[in-house]
Amino acid sequence: MEKITIVKISGNIIDNEVHLASFLSAYAAVDGKKILIHGGGKLATKMAADLNIPQQMVDGRRITDAATLQIVTMVYAGYINKNIVAALQSKNINTLGICGADANIVKAHKRINTTTDYGFVGDIDVVDTEKIVQLLDAGLSLVVAPITHDGAGQLLNTNADTMAQAIATALSSVYDVSLVYSFEKKGVLSDIQNNDSVISVIDPQNYASFKASGQINEGMIPKLDNAFEALQKGVGRVLIGDALDIEKLIAGKTGTTILKN
Repeated sequence: MEKITIVKISGNIIDNEVHLASFLSAYAAVDGKKILIHGGGKLATKMAADLNIPQQMVDGRRITDAATLQIVTMVYAGYINKNIVAALQSKNINTLGICGADANIVKAHKRINTTTDYGFVGDIDVVDTEKIVQLLDAGLSLVVAPITHDGAGQLLNTNADTMAQAIATALSSVYDVSLVYSFEKKGVLSDIQNNDSVISVIDPQNYASFKASGQINEGMIPKLDNAFEALQKGVGRVLIGDALDIEKLIAGKTGTTILKN
């Protein structure tokens, strides 16, 4: 089965021009078919502040009202996406920048929550695997922004980690998929204040222990939940670690490896 590498890059790297340039240079050198999925929350928050549009967060998740949806669409699917595309084109990587609405790649529905109205936040229903394969077979490297749609004309803001997991899972029926969550840390840390406290391997058993002890908490839990879901649904490998060491991370020589059992 042909290999594909799906990399999710976090906003903390995207927000730093020097770090982003370094990451993209290394990413461009990755062999084979590949997809890059990105967020960009900090830049969206800054633009909202510049425009005096209040932002609400609940448990670390953005409430996406109509004005905020306009901002995240402009920032994610516009500036950040095309900036990355241009950088990769300069490195001779023929790249297509898209979001979930383009070519009907990812359809979603507005999140239903009995306690919190998250606004125009989308939970994914279906990924068009065939269309993505067609684009990849045309020789294109894809850069995907986490804006989806509901099929009835409504754009939706979708979590980028979940977007990466859903696309990786969909493509696992066609490719041997490696899913890589890359950010500014060296991996999943047992001590958030110590970037050298990398947990080299996480499986369901020690994950439960780390959560119970509080060593893994807050923002890392949704990322790991997505990682385990991807493995359960057919993804071959999931790795978490330093975006600035992406080649070693993809090779499994650094960072945290997530195991199904």
